[in-house]
Amino acid sequence: MSLPIGVTSVGAACAHVLLTADPIAKLMAARATARAWRLGHLTHDFDVPMPDRPARPATPELLPPAQMPRRGKIGSERARIAMIHALAHIEFVAIDLAFDLIGRFGAQFPAAFTDEWMRVGADEAMHFALLDRRLRQMGSHYGALPAHDGLWQAATETADDALARLAIVPMVLEARALDITPATVTRFEDAGDEPTVKILRRIIVDEIRHVRAGTNWFIEEANRRNLNPPIHYQMLVKRHFRGSVKPPFNDSARRQAGLTRDFYAALAT
Repeated sequence: MSLPIGVTSVGAACAHVLLTADPIAKLMAARATARAWRLGHLTHDFDVPMPDRPARPATPELLPPAQMPRRGKIGSERARIAMIHALAHIEFVAIDLAFDLIGRFGAQFPAAFTDEWMRVGADEAMHFALLDRRLRQMGSHYGALPAHDGLWQAATETADDALARLAIVPMVLEARALDITPATVTRFEDAGDEPTVKILRRIIVDEIRHVRAGTNWFIEEANRRNLNPPIHYQMLVKRHFRGSVKPPFNDSARRQAGLTRDFYAALAT
């Protein structure tokens, strides 16, 4: 799939991804955008504003987190499908989060920032494709179950500050995935679901790299502004994150990602 005629800048290409509603079409738009940038077919211009909210397909039905049905024990196929669907939704929204980060804030950073987050966006698209394919192997598909609508709140809350966006999305939300995914892998292993285990192991390796990207760019930009990175991170999390930063932490994976305890230990509740 190629980008539409006339989409020749990074800003236009990122907006195209966000304004594509159909899941498979969004996946293809993300891949096409990352490929076009890699091949030098997009100018490093941010001439198209990002939408306040991405386009969304008719399904899944989006509910407040508190209204989401309980998934039950992971041992049943029904519960495993529900868990994989929830993970697929996270990856679907993560596509938009990556390209919104580029399109909204890329002009503030060197081209290497766009390089890195284009790779992240392509990863998120690949993760979604793997999980959706697994759902189809199990007789379901993305959109078959409701999903919660809380993830995009992080983007809305941080739409005006690149450091806040980096702090909340990769350094809180994706870092939290590093904490909980190993236990999720164990539950799928116990259920004998090796195909899903392989997907989740691939995802956590990529997520370490994503958290590292967020942490590195946060530190570089904070230093450029003469800010103390851990202290400013803690201030931004307290200001913009509606949830809690709570243990247990996967300190080893976080450390591999450059997110050391001096950033998050003081926030633990």
